[in-house]
Amino acid sequence: MQMSYAIRCAFYQLLLAALMLVAMLQLLYLSLLSGLHGQEEQDQYFEFFPPSPRSVDQVKAQLRTALASGGVLDASGDYRVYRGLLKTTMDPNDVILATHASVDNLLHLSGLLERWEGPLSVSVFAATKEEAQLATVLAYALSSHCPDMRARVAMHLVCPSRYEAAVPDPREPGEFALLRSCQEVFDKLARVAQPGINYALGTNVSYPNNLLRNLAREGANYALVIDVDMVPSEGLWRGLREMLDQSNQWGGTALVVPAFEIRRARRMPMSKTELLQLYQVGEVRPFYYGLCTPCQAPTNYSRWVNLPEESLLRPAYVVPWQDPWEPFYVAGGKVPTFDERFRQYGFNRISQACELHVAGFDFEVLNEGFLVHKGFKEALKFHPQKEAENQHNKILYRQFKQELKAKYPNSPRRC
Repeated sequence: MQMSYAIRCAFYQLLLAALMLVAMLQLLYLSLLSGLHGQEEQDQYFEFFPPSPRSVDQVKAQLRTALASGGVLDASGDYRVYRGLLKTTMDPNDVILATHASVDNLLHLSGLLERWEGPLSVSVFAATKEEAQLATVLAYALSSHCPDMRARVAMHLVCPSRYEAAVPDPREPGEFALLRSCQEVFDKLARVAQPGINYALGTNVSYPNNLLRNLAREGANYALVIDVDMVPSEGLWRGLREMLDQSNQWGGTALVVPAFEIRRARRMPMSKTELLQLYQVGEVRPFYYGLCTPCQAPTNYSRWVNLPEESLLRPAYVVPWQDPWEPFYVAGGKVPTFDERFRQYGFNRISQACELHVAGFDFEVLNEGFLVHKGFKEALKFHPQKEAENQHNKILYRQFKQELKAKYPNSPRRC
């Protein structure tokens, strides 16, 4: 009997020691894991233990928190900014697609989500109190019914400072309460929206495009900043990720994505082969071809369309910046922000490209990727107030170039 009792005691002691050993090994593993350095090890870990996707309730709670804050005023005091109505987790080495839109133009998000496989950030401008309410209801509906929105999209809201956005009441979100799928939300938006040009809002409020651009790319390392009615070529995000992951030599380089515009947007070209077929018959042409040819001409479209076909995305040739080139590009590091004094229409992107050049960035055109704008850009007749603002931007641009001389006194480059 005593022998049996001794055996049992020894067994329990051995079991307890084994459990303690397992616990110590687990603690050691967690300690080693917390000290992992290098993207490769982290990627391997998350391959086996992926982070849990955020629930609808978590996303709605974030929306309520962002709106309850009351927002913050921008530097000018003219606009109220609500950051993070929707948030997304992002690899610091990822490439984010940053865009901006009026509320009516949010319907373009559906096409962007289909083409861009990576994270997307959109800044929304609501010119009136009613639009601000619609924007919050839309964010609520999209976060409820669109898994891609919850997983990959960050959304911010800007409205005139005299307005405050309100948390949507789930009992009274209008007709959006009856919707049951992501497609239904976009279909409903298409019926109620009046899409058009962001800066032709029909109000006395100026569209703060550069404030919206800065907000959308905030916190990103690499970003491609585009207009919301543009569509990237298929696989562009993946090609950029592979290229950037293979080398760290792209600091100080702006990787230019050639931009085009299509006459009819019923079917957007996916590959360069499809694009060139439409280009040859005049259905596709260089961006701004009929509005400001010099604004895109340095891209050297004749050279680009004659490049040999390749499977891998890479820089094909270097282009020196010249005024008034305003390319769409991917760049990381200390990228100058957009000057938020430029509003409405005119010189808002040229000014940032100009500073990028003076700051020492080089421009290299990518061989395969591209952007396509929906519809041909044509000359517009502005309301007298808008035309006056365009002239104001022209004067501001001259002043801006003088300011760059003081900001970069040692730079040999000038605009």
